[in-house]
Amino acid sequence: MNREPHRRERRFSWPLAFTLFALIAALLVALLFWRLESWPMRTAQQGSAELERLGTKVRDAFVDLAQLQPRVTINNRVYFEKTSAVAELATLSRRVEVEHEFEHTWAGSTKRVKLHGTFNVKAGFDLRQNVSADVREDSIAVQLPHATILGVEQEQVEVLELENGFWNRISAEDLQSELALLPKLAREKAEMSGLTSEAEAALRKQLEERIGAAKPLKLLFEVARRKE
Repeated sequence: MNREPHRRERRFSWPLAFTLFALIAALLVALLFWRLESWPMRTAQQGSAELERLGTKVRDAFVDLAQLQPRVTINNRVYFEKTSAVAELATLSRRVEVEHEFEHTWAGSTKRVKLHGTFNVKAGFDLRQNVSADVREDSIAVQLPHATILGVEQEQVEVLELENGFWNRISAEDLQSELALLPKLAREKAEMSGLTSEAEAALRKQLEERIGAAKPLKLLFEVARRKE
């Protein structure tokens, strides 16, 4: 007497199963369609967010190195405007030694001065010039002036020879004039040794270490304007 109700409890509803299957399939198709439709927008948003993160890294790298916020653009859209707390950024310094000899003969009488100078020469960038960065999908382009000699600081000056002629004497003006040539000689020697090029390479390395981006970093140098 209890078998008939038991069979009814085990009866399976195929129409209901097909309805559920069709509903699940429709939801999956709708979800797939929405993902495909929104994929370009989501990709663009992710790409834009990544470029903005790179732009912030570029800004932070310059702030860390030079207390300078460069003008940063992302695909030609201004993201940060330029602000600076300092006028110059020295990226490299070198100890330079120079010698200079002066000799003058008048009426058979010769005076001679020989000097040796040691200077600390600093190379870097004039931040009052244009400094900007453009972040794009394929690269990061940083525009700034070429590195220059920013300063020549005297460490030590020695008088190696100071010889007067019988009637051709060394004057104070002679000595002052020859001493004034030493910093100029140190500057020229540093420039000829490639110190400014090394300063540009040092900046590239420091920026790459701080930005740490997989995109290529391009430094675009322009000739600095003369100071008024």
